[in-house]
Amino acid sequence: MRDVVVLGAGLHRFGRFPEKSLQAMGREAIKNALDDAGVPFKDIEVAYVGRVLAGMGAGLNVVSELGQTGIPVVNIEMACGSSTSAFREAYLMVANGVYDTALVVGFEKMQRGMLQIAEQKSYGTVMGLSVMPASYALQAQRYMADHGATPEMFAQVSVKSHRNGALNPYAQYQTEVTIEEVLASRTIAAPITLLQCSPTTDGAAAVVICAKEKAGKYAARRSMTVAGWATGSGKYVPKSHDEGDAEVNTGEVTRLARIAYERAGIGPEDVDVTQVHDAFSPGEIFTIEGLGLVGEGEGARAVWEGRTEINGDIPVNTDGGLLSRGHPIGATGAAMVTEIFRQLTGEAGPRQVKDGNAKVGLIQNAGIGGVNVLVFKR
Repeated sequence: MRDVVVLGAGLHRFGRFPEKSLQAMGREAIKNALDDAGVPFKDIEVAYVGRVLAGMGAGLNVVSELGQTGIPVVNIEMACGSSTSAFREAYLMVANGVYDTALVVGFEKMQRGMLQIAEQKSYGTVMGLSVMPASYALQAQRYMADHGATPEMFAQVSVKSHRNGALNPYAQYQTEVTIEEVLASRTIAAPITLLQCSPTTDGAAAVVICAKEKAGKYAARRSMTVAGWATGSGKYVPKSHDEGDAEVNTGEVTRLARIAYERAGIGPEDVDVTQVHDAFSPGEIFTIEGLGLVGEGEGARAVWEGRTEINGDIPVNTDGGLLSRGHPIGATGAAMVTEIFRQLTGEAGPRQVKDGNAKVGLIQNAGIGGVNVLVFKR
């Protein structure tokens, strides 16, 4: 397989844009990514598009805003993991020599309110198993009982994320919050309060990838290499208390992380900056443990002690994460790739970690149908 590099990335700001169409948002993100990469649209050979709620043909409708060049446009739907799944498929096609250049796009426009994650008459809905705040809250309650964590520690995730989001001009929320404000916001599913829930969001993100051997023909100033990946869905494990749910199952994240680390030739101790799927604040704590960045039961304490801050030893969600940057489900994964690209190329501005010397970045993005773990190297 050939080495594959990310040459550029672009965003449309996340937030609420009732006056803008999906096409307008997607066009802006794609143009920003192409300009960033120095790659003309005519050289893009295939586009993989992460989208969920936009309806049939949405990928083509958005990509063709840049022109009709006859390329295949492949729609990928894996809920919140859609555009990292699109990225993985694009990467594999380029790595295996089918294409030299590819575009990855994610976009969404979302209604207010809680997202319905299962078909209305599914067993999950009937049994009350498809309510994500409750799933995270039950795991958090178990975690507090097992490891002595407190609600304040979960709330601190949101405080940190909003602090980082205030430094990100593309974030939906750019205002810091205090721990008192987080705890005082409306309870959704104890210990989770409103400010510990990711918002529904409008937004778009795009990434340009290329075979490393072909990248020299473009004017990109820098790049990062796709070093490792893994993907999988929930796995039934007899006698396990968290069996089957890949989004909140630390064991599943651990299994996938091991595969990604092996493919990348690194260990968790080599990771300089991480993006994780913090749909709800406990998710960050569970995931940094699952990824091996801290030991079992140490995640809440690591957040509380500032280790996950931009200037900490394991910086997490430097752009504000889902909690503050926003969570337009089709675009979230590509936005994660964008932030790791900015960090590894030293272009994250006030969010920059490791004095611009970060060399390894990691993404964990959960979706219905699979969790994706991606490793990148400068």
